[in-house]
Amino acid sequence: MASRGLNFRFALGLLTAFSAHPISASETQRCAVDDTGKKLCIAAPAQRVITLSPGATELVFAAGAGDKVMAVVNYSDYPPAALTLPSVGSHTRVDMEALIALNPDLVVTWVTGNPPAQVELLQELGVSTFAIEPRTFAGVSSVIERLATLAGTELEGFAEAERFRVGIAALTQQYAGVEPIPVFYQVWEKPLMTVNNEHLIGKVLKLCGGVNVFGDMQRLIPRISAEVVLQADPDAILTGSVEGVSDEQLDEWKKYAGLTAVEKNNLFFVPASPISRPTPRLLDAIQTVCGKLANARENLESARENL
Repeated sequence: MASRGLNFRFALGLLTAFSAHPISASETQRCAVDDTGKKLCIAAPAQRVITLSPGATELVFAAGAGDKVMAVVNYSDYPPAALTLPSVGSHTRVDMEALIALNPDLVVTWVTGNPPAQVELLQELGVSTFAIEPRTFAGVSSVIERLATLAGTELEGFAEAERFRVGIAALTQQYAGVEPIPVFYQVWEKPLMTVNNEHLIGKVLKLCGGVNVFGDMQRLIPRISAEVVLQADPDAILTGSVEGVSDEQLDEWKKYAGLTAVEKNNLFFVPASPISRPTPRLLDAIQTVCGKLANARENLESARENL
């Protein structure tokens, strides 16, 4: 263990020493502004990339730079190729020794997902970090383009960004004018959590004609009580479901027979990963959510006809 610690300190010393020498600008230099407003310039297209969140992993692959990813963090499960890559820990607890040993020329972080002290340490050691976290549909395309710029994969990355833009525009047009329906999206069961309108899931609900009953809350992912859900009495309740895991997250609501969503059989599950990550798979998530809300409207209409 002692020799391993010495090797780590030696590697850190080398990295710090080399990073002290400024890199001269050249025609191969790549620059982009991250989602914190920081401009990053690297001497040449990144070849050794490490991603510190599952969403970052997915977006780097979407940018056409998947073959440049050397390591990821736990739960980086998409695309399937990411499952074959080594892990440097979790998004909240990175194995710095393992990360430094891989000698990355770009580490992609998540603005609210990685502890600031962890990111600051990487920066102090001279590691190039690029923080991302798209909060809008346009932001998803923008991040893909910026990552492609840093990786030198503009041809593939910009094409994917445009595909996403076109897809969002088509879905927005397709579901424009649908009947608004009050919706509660349950992020977590215990403690009970939801999203506001600024969260990307909130924007998905809006695109599909859903009126987020907790959309005006200040926190992006606020904690709430069952009592306020009962008071809001949404017409539909949705939550994310992980494949292969028992869908019991909404069972608690079934005991409230007077709740409109329960009475009208409007409790729905959607795949958790696509809707919770701001990546191109949002296109699939939107189709699913819009389909569930269409089912909810049909159930409400049938109930009205049977009165």
